[in-house]
Amino acid sequence: MPEIRNMTAEEVATRTGRFGALKPMSTAKKLADEGVPLEALDIIFANKLMPVILEKTANPFGNASPITGAGGMSLHVSVCPPGQGPCLHNHSSTFETFVCLDGRWEFSVGDEGQQTVVLEKWDTFSCPPMVYRGFRNVDSKDSVLMTIISGPPDARDDVTLPPIIEKRLAAIGANVVPAISKIVKFDKAK
Repeated sequence: MPEIRNMTAEEVATRTGRFGALKPMSTAKKLADEGVPLEALDIIFANKLMPVILEKTANPFGNASPITGAGGMSLHVSVCPPGQGPCLHNHSSTFETFVCLDGRWEFSVGDEGQQTVVLEKWDTFSCPPMVYRGFRNVDSKDSVLMTIISGPPDARDDVTLPPIIEKRLAAIGANVVPAISKIVKFDKAK
């Protein structure tokens, strides 16, 4: 068995993420810089998605977080205005667990979002791999959600979107689907 050890002050600092210092994910900014309109980004991503812990691997959320590596787990904090939140999507190899920190969130589950559950402060919903899920703020104020993704560390780019979302994005502009396809895959209609 390995020996218990102490952490240095420098190690503690590299394992600490201060909420006030969190930065929104870099992927959305990159897509916006490529001309993807905010209307499309608001369909795909939480309005303000701030990674706290990421693995050193391909990741659709960007590669900037205050903490790197936590045994196959990543953690994000999302802040969304009323009515906004990520569309239906699937994680093929990873679990996605959500904890409502403030406000109210409605989760839709299924290929057309046919099942729903509403989370209020401190409620938790855990979605297994290979299930479409999407969520949105259903409160009258900004709501805050913590998301934990767990599973194989090299499976952070396992996100796919259903055909109904591809159609919705295509209606926004001809460049939207090709740009989004650089970071996530679109599933084919059954």
